[in-house]
Amino acid sequence: MMQRVWASAIAGVAGGIVFGMLMGMMGMLPRIAGMVGSSSPVVGFGVHLLISAMIGAGFGVALGSVASTAARSLGAGAAYGMVWWVLGPLTIMPLMMGMGFGTQWTGSAMSSALPSLMGHVLYGLITGFVYYRLRARGALSASVHSAWPARSSNTSASPSAIQ
Repeated sequence: MMQRVWASAIAGVAGGIVFGMLMGMMGMLPRIAGMVGSSSPVVGFGVHLLISAMIGAGFGVALGSVASTAARSLGAGAAYGMVWWVLGPLTIMPLMMGMGFGTQWTGSAMSSALPSLMGHVLYGLITGFVYYRLRARGALSASVHSAWPARSSNTSASPSAIQ
């Protein structure tokens, strides 16, 4: 399980970098920074990457077993991105900014948030793809194994024992 969490957190950051660059071009990063009381795009990008890593880790926990092929990973990632569009900019972010529950669920608000939907789907696609590639290559097994000490005195435990 830890290998899934690490792989998906890294995949989430990869998706977050691309999505964050798009957000920067659309001038959305100061709004993200507003969640922590700032208006700096740099702070917004940092907050966005932290959120991307956490949401990415959730991908591995929730959908890691579904993401067994490239196509399934991409599909799971796209669906996961859509779910986070509803949860993030339409629900959690307005609540954090004191706008109230459901204020962004109107037709006009959702229509104006369509670029954000495309960004969230792109985030999910990249997260799913990078997660699949990391897991398929076993790229994290050695680093996860060395980061987490074995529970017994047997130091030759395989990385799969940590999952």
